[in-house]
Order: sequence, then structure tokens, then C-alpha cells
Amino acid sequence: MKKSGYNSECLLDIDPKPLLLVLSGPSGAGKDAVLAQLKEIRFPLEFIVTTTTRPRRCSETDGIEYRFVSEEDFRKMIETNELLEWANVYGNLYGVPRQPVKQALAEGKDAILKIDTQGAATIKKILPKAVFIFLTPLSKEDLADRLRVRNSESVSDLELRLKTVEEEMKQLPMFDYVVVNEHGQIDRVISDIKAIITTEKLRVTSREYYL
Repeated sequence: MKKSGYNSECLLDIDPKPLLLVLSGPSGAGKDAVLAQLKEIRFPLEFIVTTTTRPRRCSETDGIEYRFVSEEDFRKMIETNELLEWANVYGNLYGVPRQPVKQALAEGKDAILKIDTQGAATIKKILPKAVFIFLTPLSKEDLADRLRVRNSESVSDLELRLKTVEEEMKQLPMFDYVVVNEHGQIDRVISDIKAIITTEKLRVTSREYYL
């Protein structure tokens, strides 16, 4: 039988660019739990660790949940332009280190950073092509319960965080995706985030980042 002249050369020249995912949402929405689960299943992401002057909680490890520094050291990082963005949140300073983000993307690795909505708004101006994911509990009552269970805030801090939720929810139109984190349904959240990444990888035009 005569072979056809079919050329097996691929018709598509597809080279998906690395993604920068920005995970944000109200305090207590479960961002830390989601990141911990992604790490546990060894999902191929570079986890960018936020730097903060906030006191370390007993359950936290320096360099894992956050990089904890003094206010003096944080101010030096601002002066030397080491931070992609920074903000004062509830009286503490938080910032995203520039170099780990730049390095991950340069190496072709997908990266994810966790940040509050104020910081997400700043990142949106700097890197508008990043993938912005808003994580939210099902209700304000659910959020209040989570914060109480966490037991890491004083009564006044808890009230302040709950008052801030409404303002944070107003930032939703700024995001590309919203993921609802129902109590006991973290596997569904992980599946949603995986689906978002898959969708972004199938885009005809890849997202570009300039740091």
C-alpha cells in the first residue's frame, strides 16, 4: 500500500508562557490553607513568600507562611526597591519580594503569591496581565466563625477585619476569577484553581509580564 505524503510536523507552534497567579480575598477566607494544600499535593508552582513585620504566630514558620523581619529591615527593602509592592495592613507592613517573582518567571515556572486586596490592586497596576483569583467564604457569618476559630486576633481586631470585608468584596470586579471556599470543601477549591490554570494555559495569546 502506498504511503500518503502526510507531513507529521505539528501545525501549531504553541509555547505557553509561565503564569503569575495572585491569590487574594478577605482575611480568614482560607488562603493559607489553600496554599498549604497545593504544597502538600506537590502542585508545580513556585510559592512566593510575602515579607511582613507582623509578629509570628505560634503555628507559623519563618520563610514558609511569611518571611518575618523588623520594621527597620522592611524599610531598607523599600529603599533598595526589593519589593514589588508593599502596604500597611492593620498596622503591619506586608510586601511582595521582587526577585523571587522575576526569577520564577524567567525560568519558565508558574508562580503564585498570596496577598490582601489592597496589595492586589497595586499588583494589578504593575502587572495587569497576572491571573487574579479572589477567594471568598460562602457568607460573612462563615468568615466570622473562621476568624474566631483561628483565635489569632483580639476582639477589636476581629471587629475591624469584619468591618473591612464589605470594602474588600467591592474589589471583586478587579479580579479574573472568584473561587468560593465552603467549609470542608477545600478539595473543590483546589480543583477550581487547577481548572483556572488549565484554562489559562489554553489561551491563544499568552499573558506577558514585564518586571
